[in-house]
Amino acid sequence: MVRAEIAKMSEEQKSALSIAIFDKISHLEQVENASTVALFVSLGDEPTSASAIDNLSQSKRIVVPRIEGDEMEFYDISEGLQRGAFGIMEPVATTPIEPSEIDVMVVPGVAFTRNGARCGRGKGFYDKYLSRRGFRAYTIGICYPCQVVEELPTEKHDKVLDKVVF
Repeated sequence: MVRAEIAKMSEEQKSALSIAIFDKISHLEQVENASTVALFVSLGDEPTSASAIDNLSQSKRIVVPRIEGDEMEFYDISEGLQRGAFGIMEPVATTPIEPSEIDVMVVPGVAFTRNGARCGRGKGFYDKYLSRRGFRAYTIGICYPCQVVEELPTEKHDKVLDKVVF
């Protein structure tokens, strides 16, 4: 249902909403005070992160994920990005950062509740990462307004995010 609503949106709507969403995020106290911000390279049905990566990288260390088997690791983007195995742009860097180095993590998803419950794409990459030893970052779910729902089924391993911005 949520994916169908996103599919109905024009590229102009997605672009305008993406700009507004990332503008809200950039003005959050936690982001303003952060040294290292974890973002993601957006897929076609996610708020577009490219301009936010460019803008925030002027004053912050930006790290983005790369999937490696069953795990997700985050890497500094300062060495650049390249097209990865799934056609998604991935960091070129070869040394992952420690989870404890991330101050703020922006998390994509399929659906969210206002209270921070999240439905991901089903592989559990973010839930696993948020559970890693040393992870302490302030977590922000990011989505279009049509992705905010009243309730989501949650399981014991699901991590609730600190904030949802839409």
